[in-house]
Amino acid sequence: MSDSAIRPDTPRERLLPALAAEDFGPEFRVVARGGVRRGIRLERAFWVSLKHMAESRKCTIGMLVEEIAEQHPDQGNLTSAIRVACMRGLAEESMELRKLASIRTINAILVACPSPAFALSSSKKILAFNTPFQQLVRRQLPSAPGEDGRQDLKLALDLNVTDIFARLDANGETPVTSGFVIGAGERRYRGQLSAVRAPVAEPELLMAFVFNG
Repeated sequence: MSDSAIRPDTPRERLLPALAAEDFGPEFRVVARGGVRRGIRLERAFWVSLKHMAESRKCTIGMLVEEIAEQHPDQGNLTSAIRVACMRGLAEESMELRKLASIRTINAILVACPSPAFALSSSKKILAFNTPFQQLVRRQLPSAPGEDGRQDLKLALDLNVTDIFARLDANGETPVTSGFVIGAGERRYRGQLSAVRAPVAEPELLMAFVFNG
């Protein structure tokens, strides 16, 4: 169905934050750096972006503008180059923050959980775990790998990881219960876990919380 077929009164899901009218208002400022003065007219949103970028890099807006101008000496429109630099800089910063926040969030949740828990990749590789899970493995599987990693720990789930993600999508992220088996050498341990989607952008990861053995 095309957009034109949607009734005017049909509510749409908001994809972007609301834009304030003042963000579009052009502002003329004179930026000076190294004896060079440049008169620049930009929308207020880009001036705000430049300010944030300058603060994070511990420099002045003039230093940023000079660097942009030096990188694009043949660019006829400096304001266009500044806009592109703002968008690229903020996109890169946002991606780094998302990655950092995701890793910290996963580790914080695992550490805070009093029961055995771990983070799992789509290939069933255990990427992170908490102390209770480590204690469970050492207690149930004495031949499990120690700090020297002398032996691999193997994990099998009753449900396929792909199926777990599909159920999470279908059930509004309601936790999915699955049986599992971990093994080391000739020893095996069977239990149950509750799986949820880890708070990361990509790749998709699961967080598993052991609740029954």
